[in-house]
Amino acid sequence: MKPSDLIESSRTVASDIVALRRAIHAEPELGLHTPETMAKVRAALADLPLEWREGSSTTGQVATLKGAREGAPAHARVLLRGDMDALPMEEHTGLPFASTIAGRMHACGHDTHTAMLAGAARILCDRRGELAGEVQFMFQPGEEGYHGARHMIEDGLLEPRAQAAFALHVMPRARHGLIAGRVGALMAAADQFEITVTGRGGHASMPHDTLDPVPGAAAIVTAVQAMVTRRFNAADAVVCTVTQINAGTAHNIIADTVELRGTMRSLSHENRVLLHRLLQDVATNTAAAHGLSAEVRIIEGFPVTLCDERAVALGRSVTADLYGQQEWETLDSPIMGAEDFAYVLEQTPGAMFFLGVAEDGADWSSCCGIHSSKMMVDEATLPRGAALLAGCALRFLEEGWV
Repeated sequence: MKPSDLIESSRTVASDIVALRRAIHAEPELGLHTPETMAKVRAALADLPLEWREGSSTTGQVATLKGAREGAPAHARVLLRGDMDALPMEEHTGLPFASTIAGRMHACGHDTHTAMLAGAARILCDRRGELAGEVQFMFQPGEEGYHGARHMIEDGLLEPRAQAAFALHVMPRARHGLIAGRVGALMAAADQFEITVTGRGGHASMPHDTLDPVPGAAAIVTAVQAMVTRRFNAADAVVCTVTQINAGTAHNIIADTVELRGTMRSLSHENRVLLHRLLQDVATNTAAAHGLSAEVRIIEGFPVTLCDERAVALGRSVTADLYGQQEWETLDSPIMGAEDFAYVLEQTPGAMFFLGVAEDGADWSSCCGIHSSKMMVDEATLPRGAALLAGCALRFLEEGWV
């Protein structure tokens, strides 16, 4: 297919993409169950020759398009994914289609991801006769900390397994229309930790009669920072940040316990395992040095988002063919945020790309970023995202890994 044909097709479906995005944006849903969002997607794609499947753990669904090209290998299969859930926060954009539900907002762009995926589905369905295999469209809830991709995998919705997988994530703080990616770690593994430091409370005027857990907890905070800078190579980034400290009920009471909570980020499986072990050692041993005890609980989050070299090369090539090589950027370093598309990439080689959605000509560095209550998206970029997803699917089914 000529790149100009794919671009024209994306422009043809632009109004459909924007309409679906706005409908989803106005009625955001949280977590693993987004039935109204899924219903909007199904209605928007009801006329297409798609086979739909859903599981028991989430309201997510996978739509399969079977190519009709004669002589095509039946096993050739590619997956495209879009996430659907919103964030529990108020919206302050002032948009005419702003959230109508208090305390919920599509502040991470999942409304656009879903709409672009739907646009790609329409583009590819129009070319069913050219498809040398199958395309799976993964409409996934529960990305914002709920492990939605993992649940859909465990429900068997990604079987039979694709040979390649692609996804897009919008970036408001990036140049209009820019497409970016990198080989290897794109985003970090993200885990949470909770540390309970236990001593013996009492009257604040007589600390010698207590085992005050506050100084011990403060020492743990400091020791954690030294652990990161002294035990890990700075070229392989690790972040361990204490974000909450809770203790005590009054100014004249020494508490029995202190609760520490925070986040852990790492860019390799090896460092992730080591970070978990070292945090346990540092917390318990520092507490013991103060005559205290410490209990460490780690809540595992998403793994590292690892992009396959062949998939990144394919995405870069498709970008160049569609919009010119100047519209591609290879990221120098990973982003320490996390993404549950990582679960898909553990099963299937592929890549996630970023799409710059700042307003054309704007100073994108001053735009509100993702998870901001004022995050804005230039909807003129969305057809580009749909064309890229469709182009990656077409290229892989036509050429495979080259």
